[in-house]
Amino acid sequence: ITHSPAMDRVIRLGQKAAASNIPILIEGESGVGKELVARAIQGSGDRRSKPFVTVNCGAIPDNLVESILFGHEKGSFTGATEKHTGKFVEAHSGTLFLDEIGDLPLDVQVKLLRAVQDGEVDPVGGRSTIRVDIRLISATHRNLLQQVKDGKFREDLFYRLNVYPIFVPPLRDRRDDIPYLVEHFLEKVAPTDPRHRLHGISAAALAMLQAYDWPGNIRQLENAVFRASVLCEGDVLTEEEFPQIRAQVEGTVNLDADGALHASPLVIAPPGEDVPADNGIAATELDPPARPQPRFGTLRALDERGNVRALADVELEMIKLAVDHYNGQMSEVARRLGIGRSTLYRKLKEYGIDPETGRIDRLAS
Repeated sequence: ITHSPAMDRVIRLGQKAAASNIPILIEGESGVGKELVARAIQGSGDRRSKPFVTVNCGAIPDNLVESILFGHEKGSFTGATEKHTGKFVEAHSGTLFLDEIGDLPLDVQVKLLRAVQDGEVDPVGGRSTIRVDIRLISATHRNLLQQVKDGKFREDLFYRLNVYPIFVPPLRDRRDDIPYLVEHFLEKVAPTDPRHRLHGISAAALAMLQAYDWPGNIRQLENAVFRASVLCEGDVLTEEEFPQIRAQVEGTVNLDADGALHASPLVIAPPGEDVPADNGIAATELDPPARPQPRFGTLRALDERGNVRALADVELEMIKLAVDHYNGQMSEVARRLGIGRSTLYRKLKEYGIDPETGRIDRLAS
């Protein structure tokens, strides 16, 4: 679900990746939808009808990671009462998605490297290796290159996994998607209780959601909408149903307030009914131009503790906003910011911003 320019590159890269079997590394913050991107790649390739096996490497106890990934023989260790095939074998001929790959212990990384290089796994307690044919997609919210420098991730494994990197931007960099995501979540919750069917969300509440930075990204937005739908006593969500979000957004400077004031409310039409033209935008309408598409360029003036943010932090966000808003046209970005191109490129380098993607690639020192 996206109508954001920031996701166009992700979609293009995903389409190209689906046509090959090279290892893919999906990077992005927690909650941005990395697994959805992986499933989309699987569903567009020649392995679409084959198994798609997921493993959250960060949720497995260290002493069980090797067994779960590569399998084990009966009696190979205390508690191994029967043979276990392992996720690599389960994914044979299909796709194996290793989420939070950066959380793997170093000793397991050695065996993973062999599996990726040679296409074979060595079960715990086994006497022979097992050949596997898989499409490997890994994902992480960590900076793996920095982990390599810190000695927490093997360099050789990093370059084996990072053959085809895809970066999924955080929700704060794709605010245009928020109305469509909210609509989707409202449609999911609407059928659960026909006696209390929500018809939509007010323009003011939607503007508030677009002004918030969403550190938990799409997962946090989904939870917020579901929680608000439970709290709502009427048929339209308002700011009152988002008390935590409202408290933090009150410290925001709105750069496009007029757009927020005149935006139409997003309305969910009950099945079989139409929404009058003067009563908002029907959520069942499929024509994108008919939907509300206000652009809310916002910068937070206060931090989470209520203190004024550092000027450098605000400058960084302003430059990123401008690069995204003007689609990387640096002459226009520099002109609108009131600085020369050389100054702009110096600041891009200083903040570690890729001028083509707007992504921050600077590593922590």
